[in-house]
Amino acid sequence: MQKTLGVIAIAAAAVLGATGGGIAQDVTKPTIVLVHGAFADSSGWGGVIAELNKDGYTAIAASNPLRTLAGDAASVADLVKSIPGDVVLVGHSYGGLVITEAANGNKNVKALVYVGGFIPAPGESASVLSTKFPGSTLGAALQPVPLASGGADLYIQPAKFHAQFAADVPETVTALMAATQRPVTQAALEELTAVATWKDVPSYSIYGSLDLNIPAAVQEFMADRAEVKKAVAIEGGSHALMVSHPAEVAAIIEEAATAK
Repeated sequence: MQKTLGVIAIAAAAVLGATGGGIAQDVTKPTIVLVHGAFADSSGWGGVIAELNKDGYTAIAASNPLRTLAGDAASVADLVKSIPGDVVLVGHSYGGLVITEAANGNKNVKALVYVGGFIPAPGESASVLSTKFPGSTLGAALQPVPLASGGADLYIQPAKFHAQFAADVPETVTALMAATQRPVTQAALEELTAVATWKDVPSYSIYGSLDLNIPAAVQEFMADRAEVKKAVAIEGGSHALMVSHPAEVAAIIEEAATAK
């Protein structure tokens, strides 16, 4: 845990070092902006950040509000605008929808990388895409919490978190992930996307063959439709590839970063 917190601190330092409205850093390599999805937080990128830092990349793990798709995308887009030089946007799960929207109009986005992430077309939502083909068991694992303002926050039930979200991660780790998960609003998962920036920005996909949130069949369909530059299926991989397979995730990010 100390190692994970340490690498997150490195990413946070990049943000704290911002001057003159932009983030101060070496621009000889693209900056990697990592966007978590629902039922997770920025610390899940710790292992990936360690791999990227080792290879000389600056990585920033954005805090995804998980309130509305439009608002979440605007938050990430603002961060991207503050970064000098090229950016590789990386989205996990629901974060895939967010980076797709956030890249719109941001000319410094060099590539999009989807890590078990939604690659939506206009008019699609997370809820619709996740059930396009059989295999998702997420619905039965969710615990809704009604909001005073209306609607509901959604959590994964702690007792079901390991099997549902990260079956290839040690249970000692998933117990902490379950306890610190950040909820997403049901409305955000039902909000329709407006753009398909993957039509113009080189895109990459990596996903687990045993993903129970977004089944491999859905992932393959989306990757094929988007004509991604590269798609990698991790045999036996769960939904939480950034935790269970950080080296493989970092490798495809770096491939996207160095592509001409």
